[in-house]
Amino acid sequence: MKYILLILGLLMSQISPAQTYNISIAIPNLKNTKGEILIGVYNKQDGFPKENKQYKYYIIKADKFSGEYNITDLPRGEYAIAIFHDTNADGICNTNFLGIPKEGYGFSKNIKPVFSVPKFNECKIDLNSNMAIKINLIY
Repeated sequence: MKYILLILGLLMSQISPAQTYNISIAIPNLKNTKGEILIGVYNKQDGFPKENKQYKYYIIKADKFSGEYNITDLPRGEYAIAIFHDTNADGICNTNFLGIPKEGYGFSKNIKPVFSVPKFNECKIDLNSNMAIKINLIY
């Protein structure tokens, strides 16, 4: 019985809770304090950067935004972030007749799309420690 308890104790000491990390996102060029800032965190290529496909989703009132937002409790892995400044707070990234956004938007690694939305692999960051990133919005 003593040996069973010893073995169980050794096994339990090897089990540790999954470590999580934080990403601090600075958005230095917010054009104004109207509407909301929507942040989507994606953890897989499928569905990036579509609505309702996010791993985590945040809405911040633009007039309460301090210039930086902290995303917490993310497990180690690959993530891509998409942001848009929803100035009219309608929940939609409004576009012109060509499909080009009329509201500010941006992606992790500051990828600037040319003719289509960027791919997950272009924007992905490897999260294996706490990190701080900056995303400049494109208006």
